[in-house]
Amino acid sequence: MKILKPYMRTTSIPCYLCFLLNSHFLTEAGIHIFIWGCLGAGLPKTEANWNDVIKDLRKIEVLIQSIHIDATLYTESDFHPSCKVTTMKCFLLELRVILHESSDVYINETVRNMIILANSSLSSNGNITESGCKECEELEEKNITEFIQSFVRIVQMFIHPS
Repeated sequence: MKILKPYMRTTSIPCYLCFLLNSHFLTEAGIHIFIWGCLGAGLPKTEANWNDVIKDLRKIEVLIQSIHIDATLYTESDFHPSCKVTTMKCFLLELRVILHESSDVYINETVRNMIILANSSLSSNGNITESGCKECEELEEKNITEFIQSFVRIVQMFIHPS
């Protein structure tokens, strides 16, 4: 049995379930499901944590030592705090290159999980538009080890904003 990750929880599903059950299933069982659905919708949403992203990055860092991935990735090593969302989006796009270049199941699973966790955490910043930031293709290409080290630094900016 697979355990659901924290990023899998969404509030909208229990809300829709509540409305559906309230309008169509007014049986005793329907009422119980309706009540439990409403309670579930009212519980605080479990947000993914940036610390989980760092753990996944460290895991990838260890895994790539045993596997040769000959990829250069657009890497921002001199990012500005006012461009952290834009920079994070570039890092997340480059993670897909790792998925393409690696045939290792564990690396791919970890990268997919990290993309979901980071996107979930990033969604709390809304649709922030940052100006004056470099486009992904303008960034310097670096090897995967340097990419991961820079990625950790940008995630730490989200954990400890200054």
